[in-house]
Amino acid sequence: MSVNYLLKDIEVPQGNGFCLSIDNLELNSGKIYTLVGPNGAGKSTLLSTLALLTLPQRGEIFLNGRPVLMKKSRRRQGRRQITLVEQFPYLFDRSVYDNLVFGLGVRGIERTNAAVRIAAALESVGLAGFEQRGARQLSVGEVQRVALARALVLQPAVLLLDEPTSNIDAENLQVFEQLLCSLAAQDVTIVFSTHNTLPPRRLGAELISLRDGKIQRPSGAYTGYGETVTDNE
Repeated sequence: MSVNYLLKDIEVPQGNGFCLSIDNLELNSGKIYTLVGPNGAGKSTLLSTLALLTLPQRGEIFLNGRPVLMKKSRRRQGRRQITLVEQFPYLFDRSVYDNLVFGLGVRGIERTNAAVRIAAALESVGLAGFEQRGARQLSVGEVQRVALARALVLQPAVLLLDEPTSNIDAENLQVFEQLLCSLAAQDVTIVFSTHNTLPPRRLGAELISLRDGKIQRPSGAYTGYGETVTDNE
């Protein structure tokens, strides 16, 4: 399995004495990673750093074997392969279709098949037929799923999700799980933070546990609920 993403000796100071400090983190294509940790552990900072939106004070990030931090052109190229869906996403006060097609234009993606791509993305998140729905007509959970569809229509190589299940009901949770598995099967790298509402073991996800800005490396298996079971328990 080829390394898709590599963080080396990363330090991202965030004020109040907090610093995200990652010695080594490898993320591989076609894998799902679950990012867990208490509030203030650095989960959102790590996601923003992976998205190349927050730049570290020191260290290096490699994407597909190439360093991306030193040159703006490489950061731009990297950002075209990565999409971050925030916990409280912003939608334009327009139709769902307009929100999704806008992202294609920003990324410079050909719009020839935009309608087909948008319909497929909406169907994948359980919102088929929502193209002409106004953003203000959507529930909180629907806004989050539209934001996810907006990410999917870009067909990213790396998908980063900040608390994606926080406003998803039980009925759509299964749809979400199936979607993540299908994306991983297409070699998409997925990292999502969670407060333990989704059992990662069911997805075959690998745990990334953060505390005080540092990755914890527990010995033993992850239970799927923010705890580890050590080998001698």
